Amino acid sequence: MKRVAVLGGGPAGSVAAARLAEAGLDTILLDEKLAWEKPCGGGITWKAYSQYPFLIDNDAPRKVIRRTLLTETRAGTATLELTEPLLIYARKDLNGMLLERAARMGARIEKERALSLERRNGGWRVRTRCGAIEADYLIVATGARNSLREVGTQYTARDSMCALGYYVPVEQNHVEIQFFPGFEGYIWVFPRCGHLSAGICGKNQASAAMRQRLEDWMDERGISRRDAVFYGHMIPALERPSWRSNRVSGEGWAAVGDAAGLVDPVTGEGIYYAVRSGDLAAQTLLDEAHAPSAKHAVYRSLLHQDFIEDLAFAAGLAKRFFLQQVLMSSVPGRMIEFMRRSPSMTAIVQDLFAGTQNYLALKSRLLNSLNGTMLEAVMGAILSRRVVKEGEA
Repeated sequence: MKRVAVLGGGPAGSVAAARLAEAGLDTILLDEKLAWEKPCGGGITWKAYSQYPFLIDNDAPRKVIRRTLLTETRAGTATLELTEPLLIYARKDLNGMLLERAARMGARIEKERALSLERRNGGWRVRTRCGAIEADYLIVATGARNSLREVGTQYTARDSMCALGYYVPVEQNHVEIQFFPGFEGYIWVFPRCGHLSAGICGKNQASAAMRQRLEDWMDERGISRRDAVFYGHMIPALERPSWRSNRVSGEGWAAVGDAAGLVDPVTGEGIYYAVRSGDLAAQTLLDEAHAPSAKHAVYRSLLHQDFIEDLAFAAGLAKRFFLQQVLMSSVPGRMIEFMRRSPSMTAIVQDLFAGTQNYLALKSRLLNSLNGTMLEAVMGAILSRRVVKEGEA
């Protein structure tokens, strides 16, 4: 294998390009925007920066967040003092840092867009505005709005969530998460350097209604939209059946990050999965134990072993978490109430924020930590095997 073309310069593409180039492989990364802003992203969990220290050991501006307020309309608020802080970057700063790192490792970075692909002699011809590039293998990191129909995940509107909100030119030092009964999503406030990102993400509701809900909430909270900049974005949020057929790779290519639909269906968090999938794709290409024709299958297998089964389970869990009523309250509402009473519940939510608690083991931990209480019955019902059955429907 002589050359790999990485199509996209976000976290997934940059991490893949850095590892490939560091190993001595001829690597070219194409992105029409290079470092650009993505308003709804930028949070780095402890799981991500502990596994990939370059996410914290850098000079890019960031906020270190140690407090989160979780609120539900009827249940009130619980304060979570984070034992493992959350890092929040502006995505332009994060992307720029990762692109610079890839360049230092030897990747060639070009401000170009891949317009079309042609399979040629076992490799690829990538057409751009300025000509064409030949490559033996493709890493597809084009994000959620991938225009290259031959490669990457294929999903419908049901497999995505809408995120929209405002840049607000004020400062604060804690995260806020607001849940609403009957709404499959949440409002967030993420503090960044010099501004807030105040937004809403959700499924199965018109964007105009979501925007109105956000603006009403901001007005109630006294968060002014004067001089605020509005934004909108689509985030992959695959339904459970879609994970079984998710097209993450094919002969001669592997998709990473949003282009592969690798996003937590409950929280919408995607940076860890972008970084991890970029690393696994590069690892697969560099592994000489597998023939080039087998690498796409090896990569798919690594993803399933690592986290796809957990995300598929989370897709079935998401609707119950956001929409199910338990004892006349929403699940987030009950969770907040239990956090105020139970150190065990608080510890579980801590680990969910840190990224160290996966969904497949969540039911067992809840029942083991909180057995003999009403909470056991409630959480047992929420996380019963019916989650899987209904998610597969």
